Amino acid sequence: MSEVVQDFSPLIRIHKDGHIERLLGTSIVPPGDPNFNVLSKDVVYSPEPNLSCRLYLPKKTNPNQKLPLLVYIHGGGFLIETAFSPTYHSYLNTLVAEANVIAVSVDYRRAPEHPLPIAFDDSWTALKWVASHVNGDGPEEWLNSHADFRKVFFAGDSAGATITHQMAIRHGKDKLVGVGVAGIVLVHPYFWGKEPIGNEPKESERAFIEGLWHLACPTSSGCDDPLLNPLVDPNLASLGCTKVLVTIAEKDRLRDRGWHYYEKLKQCGWSGEVEIMESKGEIHVFHFLFPSSENAEAMLRKIVSFLNRERA
Repeated sequence: MSEVVQDFSPLIRIHKDGHIERLLGTSIVPPGDPNFNVLSKDVVYSPEPNLSCRLYLPKKTNPNQKLPLLVYIHGGGFLIETAFSPTYHSYLNTLVAEANVIAVSVDYRRAPEHPLPIAFDDSWTALKWVASHVNGDGPEEWLNSHADFRKVFFAGDSAGATITHQMAIRHGKDKLVGVGVAGIVLVHPYFWGKEPIGNEPKESERAFIEGLWHLACPTSSGCDDPLLNPLVDPNLASLGCTKVLVTIAEKDRLRDRGWHYYEKLKQCGWSGEVEIMESKGEIHVFHFLFPSSENAEAMLRKIVSFLNRERA
């Protein structure tokens, strides 16, 4: 194998001959899991290119009851993981079972083969596909029969949270007709900026995070690109939802960005409600590493409560 020219271990390595070596997030599992009272299946949301999502539906569903709809966007620095990985399949099964919602877990094309903003555009295409079911005559019967389009939530972790925020911005400007986005959940969002804030690292760790961004988005203007730094986005107040939950972890390098996003959202003129939850002593996406830990279970309960709370 050729010389490594870009090394972002433990995530990804780029070789001189162009070979892309993903070090994590390469495993996939089929839909379905006997350990959960949840049905799941894979559905194509964009035939060209061939892009799919994984749908989740609680088994004990009242045919006369519509369920809140959760659209989930996976993380992985825009570079690794898929909607079909064991990590996300297990998490969505758990979340759907606990919250009693129907969920669409979006798969999108990844950088660097497909540089940003392709992942954002694919996610918006998935949302438009979801919205095509509003009148009950879309291509997927689970959504036609069970989804309450007045109670739609977007959620994601890390880079998926970054995309989730942008989807709410797009919905604020280009409405998904018939879709009421009640709220968004941003789990350990991958936000950044040119200048350090709070207790952010000053040098080497910044270089790693910024290098990942430039690998994913080589045409970006830099770390103050509004796609990465919502604090400089003039459209922040047009966020197209009524409430936001931000979760952060005390030992996460991205922690302070989450706090600043929370504070900025309260001050920017946006009319919704925002809340934040910090997990003490925890690292970035710890809940995937230790799903049965006390803090992971507390965060899950918080998200479930957020999804089920009546809108003001």
